[in-house]
Formats: sequence, structure tokens, C-alpha cells
Amino acid sequence: MVKSSSWVLDYRRERSYTTTIQDRGSTPRRYTFMSKQDYSIRSVTKKEAKSVLEKYHYLTNISRGFKTGYNYGLFRGEQLCGVTIFTSLPVPEITKGCFGLGRDQQEGLFELSRLCLIPEVQKEEHNLAGWFSSRAIKQLQKDTAVRAILSYADDDYHSGIVYAATNWKYYGLTNPKKDFWFKREDGSFIKHNRGKVKNMEGEWRDRSRKHRFLKVFDSTLKVQWKEEKWINKTAQERQ
Repeated sequence: MVKSSSWVLDYRRERSYTTTIQDRGSTPRRYTFMSKQDYSIRSVTKKEAKSVLEKYHYLTNISRGFKTGYNYGLFRGEQLCGVTIFTSLPVPEITKGCFGLGRDQQEGLFELSRLCLIPEVQKEEHNLAGWFSSRAIKQLQKDTAVRAILSYADDDYHSGIVYAATNWKYYGLTNPKKDFWFKREDGSFIKHNRGKVKNMEGEWRDRSRKHRFLKVFDSTLKVQWKEEKWINKTAQERQ
């Protein structure tokens, strides 16, 4: 776990300009393109990360909390306007399925488990999420040994355009699975994470499949998954 520290990545010397961008089939929009002179990146506590994730991340209403790890915040002045978190892999079996390694060979393998920006800030600057995540990865590499990073994009919410735009390799969708959802007293449901569900009131639901993205930094790692061509679903839907 990483606590707040004294280091700060400062990008106030970078220049900026404003331009108009139009994706195919969309309305032209004005962006301040890569104007990062007011931004800095530094480590944040779980409490600080929670202030952004609970309000803006799409998994807030699905998962019970989140794991902490190497936590980095994007600041504009003193305003925390983005968070990214790198944790250990969610289940040890991934090391075997992805790399053919044993359960005890997870050192240096990470998941980018949360990436979230305040929407109003993200709209102001084109490619801010990619800019932030790329620099957070560079800082992670300074803070610890990194062999590979895995990240998922939940197909119910997005297809991973940030990862595709920042040169992650794409390895298709996860296999179909089901999750048990507990029924609460008010009639709503919440997803069960781990443990027995026998005699519990609730229902089984199809789990949303996730797009798998990888960045591999250790050339000795051999990826067992089959690399696939990533398709921009958003652009397809606009056509």
C-alpha cells in the first residue's frame, strides 16, 4: 500500500492550444488540447480516492467498496479531479491463464483496477484520461518493479477506448459467467463478491463480460491469451 508522499509530477510547463474535433457522425466539439500546465500527479490515500470514486465511478452501485494499492491522483491546483489505482491481480488463477505462471508467481503483475475522472474536467480537455493513466503507469514503474499490467473494460459501460488509444494490447472478452445478487430488505439487490450463498435470498444473473487489455514490460512473459483486433463500438453505433 502506498501512502501520501512528497513526490509530485508537475506538468505546468507543457503548452496548450484549442481546436475543433469531429468524430465521424458526431457534432463538432471545441477542446483545449493537452493543456496540462495546471495539472500535477501525486499519490493519494484510499480516503482521498474514495471521494472521487464513490461519486463518479460506474462500479459504485455494483461493487462493495474497492481495493487499495498504488493510488495516484490527478490534481488541478489543489482540486483532486481524477484517480487511478493499481492493485494485485483480482484472482491468482489469472497468472496461469494469462501467462502460464503459478499462483505464487504474481510479483510485478498488476491490475489497473480503477481509472476515474470528474466528468466536467474530462470534457474540458481531449484525451485527458489517456494522458493521466500513461503518466500514472510511469510513476508506478518508478515506485516498484512492474512486469505487466492488466485492465478490464466492462462491456455494459464501455469498450476500452482509453486503453486502445494508449497502445494497450487487446485480448478479447472474458468468458460468460454468472453472479449471485443478494436481495436487501428494501427490495433492491447487491452483487455478492465471495463466500457461500446457500439458503440466501437473491437471484443469479449473467455477469457482464469484460474487455481484456494488457501492457507487458517484461519480455520473458509469454501471454497465453490470443490477441485480437479491438473494435470501437461507439464509432460503430454512430454510423
